[in-house]
Amino acid sequence: MSSPSRFMTVRQAAFIGVGAMVGAGIFALLGAAGEVAGSAVWLSFLIAGVVAALQGYSFAKLGAKYPSAGGLLEYVAKGFGEGHITGITAWLIYVANAIVTAMVAVSFGSYASAMFTDANATWAKAFSVLIILAMTTVNIIGSTLVAKAQTVIVYVVLGILVVFAVVTIANMRLSLLAPSGYPPLRDIVASVALTFFAFLGFGIITFTAKDLADPTRQLPKAMYLALGIATVIYVAIAVGVFGTLTAEEVIASGGTALAVAAEPSLGTAGYWLMSVTALFATAGATNAGLYPAPGLCERLAHTRQFPPLMARRIGGRASAGLLVEAAVCVVLAVAFKLDAIASIGSAVALLVFIFITVAHFRVRTQTGANTLVLGLAVASAGAVLLTFVFTTLVHEPASILTLLAVLVVSVALDLGWKHRYTHRAGPLPGAH
Repeated sequence: MSSPSRFMTVRQAAFIGVGAMVGAGIFALLGAAGEVAGSAVWLSFLIAGVVAALQGYSFAKLGAKYPSAGGLLEYVAKGFGEGHITGITAWLIYVANAIVTAMVAVSFGSYASAMFTDANATWAKAFSVLIILAMTTVNIIGSTLVAKAQTVIVYVVLGILVVFAVVTIANMRLSLLAPSGYPPLRDIVASVALTFFAFLGFGIITFTAKDLADPTRQLPKAMYLALGIATVIYVAIAVGVFGTLTAEEVIASGGTALAVAAEPSLGTAGYWLMSVTALFATAGATNAGLYPAPGLCERLAHTRQFPPLMARRIGGRASAGLLVEAAVCVVLAVAFKLDAIASIGSAVALLVFIFITVAHFRVRTQTGANTLVLGLAVASAGAVLLTFVFTTLVHEPASILTLLAVLVVSVALDLGWKHRYTHRAGPLPGAH
């Protein structure tokens, strides 16, 4: 029996989700969202928060009934069994999570290089690899260190972002946020496909079930707490930025919009403060992105969705699944230009969310979930995915090709492993 000190608290579990969400999107999203929604980006974040909350309701109900280290994949398995749908979804999550984690690490490298080496490209890649290795080490040491590190990171990030939001809102010009300047409603809805990307990390909270003393009660609380914190922060930041800068200025600022918006009130110190915050946020997101790998791989190897090698503990401690994920992240960070294909992480995540809630329909009598809310969760995620495809992916051939490649690789890995396994040991138990 684990001692109480080894368990995470609700706050620590929630902060793993907050760290994954805040680090993954807010620093790069404002300019892109502003191009579509103008100064109504705050409304886009609010709508995205509602869509995420609907998914969170589904996940929380499933997590309370089926707490497992397998997280999201446990829920798919409960609805569809241990067959090919669950296996392909597992590989999809594993590969897509590596891409998103590598992208966040590259963002860390870019900020660190800009601050310390005058934006040297070689150093940017070196810093990216360094943060992946550092956070892999944190995860090898154990989940309690992950939780403690994430708590410190999130407190620093949230503290600075709260100061930023208060200062910018206190000095904002309400005329910049006047509804008369908003674009048509369809454009605001279209931008939700972008702002929803900033909420994707909340699914990682489901993997904390194995580290909670009472996951049935604590997991839903952690889910709602994380989504509540992220939504409030995002809306406040969007109001502060677009109330300080014109939409054109935000778009021109790109990924440094927060730093530029801080300058009028805080000067050069504000710019540096937001840059430091970006380092903490992206480090936290890298940490949170790697966290699910050990539990996910062990659960999937146990149900024979993954090869046994993925669950092996090297030296009795280091998860092979974690090390493989970290190695893939390093290769991606060094060898690929990730900003051109990063949007596939959003598309894959939305697809997985839809799979999970469809699976939830099949076990809703066991979880006690409301059918109407589940229907809204599927419909809203589907609407965001379709909007994302037709407003963003159609203009990014590299993203479409990468998305197809991820799908093909996931199917090939599942079919290849299961063909080899069943050839040697017979059909998988429970597969259908």
